Amino acid sequence: MSRRHTAALACAALLLAASACSSSDTDDRGTASASRSGSVDLTGAGATFPYPLYSKWFSDYATATGVRINYQSIGSGGGIRQLSEGTVDFGATDGPMTDEELGKAKGGPIMHFPTVLGAVAIAYNLPGYQGELRLSGPVIAEIFLGTIKKWNDPKIAALNPGATLPASDILVVHRSDGSGTTYVFTDYLAAISPAWARGPGRGKDIAWPTGLGGRGNEGVAGQVKQIPGAIGYVELAYANQNNLPVAAVQNAAGAFVKPSIAAVTAAAAGVAAQLAPNTDYRISIVNSPGAQSYPISSFTWLLVYKQQPDSVKARKLKDFMRWALTEGEKQAASLDYAPLPEAMATRLLQRLDSIEIAPVGG
Repeated sequence: MSRRHTAALACAALLLAASACSSSDTDDRGTASASRSGSVDLTGAGATFPYPLYSKWFSDYATATGVRINYQSIGSGGGIRQLSEGTVDFGATDGPMTDEELGKAKGGPIMHFPTVLGAVAIAYNLPGYQGELRLSGPVIAEIFLGTIKKWNDPKIAALNPGATLPASDILVVHRSDGSGTTYVFTDYLAAISPAWARGPGRGKDIAWPTGLGGRGNEGVAGQVKQIPGAIGYVELAYANQNNLPVAAVQNAAGAFVKPSIAAVTAAAAGVAAQLAPNTDYRISIVNSPGAQSYPISSFTWLLVYKQQPDSVKARKLKDFMRWALTEGEKQAASLDYAPLPEAMATRLLQRLDSIEIAPVGG
């Protein structure tokens, strides 16, 4: 990965060390404890998908404003759970909350704010293989269903004519924790594979038919990197950080496209213009049309309560979100994320005004 991305992760490590927490082994109680300690101004938890970018945002924002934000990348499921219980000031997720999850939140209505767009890459470890690996959605589904077991399976070979594929076993690596990255990936598989839609389905935490689990995007990337023959799904920045090759995935137009900022931007093209004025921004863009679109693309969201009981924290949170939607967006591309369409960012800035802040002393 680039030096900019490495530096961003280094900043993240310093932030987490300062709060005596680690994203790899923190549980829900760790974030709640940090919130009570008073050592930071705001606490958040959730998605690992945007963590490389968020960690840079929080570090840069602290430098610019003095406002310290402790964020634990424990997975989207953990972020939703903690915000719903009121133990953090904001959550983060790559899979939008369901109506059932929204109904269980203790603090009232929760609002979804898209921040950037990213790609879920299909990373693999195939020693000796040269050239681009091409996969289609149905073939990826069969691999993760466990029905395609060998790298030289005729269905993989047909997508890669002339390639020399080994007769070795495929080892599937998937997330072991509740994950928005899993939601995006399974949302895609359910959209293109009737067998997947009938079976495991879409969700942040599903019953995997086969494979080995890894915690967080970093855990999956680490397993794929270490195990010959492995294949897994990770946010693009984690694949790049670990120097993992990624597959070109066949999109809705029939083209094989590798994940990139341009391909994610193409997947989101026109979304902002088509949104209804009263949208809640729980939007899926998997398998979008267009020859240049990467099919496993998604928004990632910050989750905040519409009614904020702590006026001091609420103003700090809104100020940070305003900074993220303006200055922060400029940093997205350097870390392999696509910035929001400008029209959408403008509408979200206006939407911040709908967050209700309790009167001082209220």
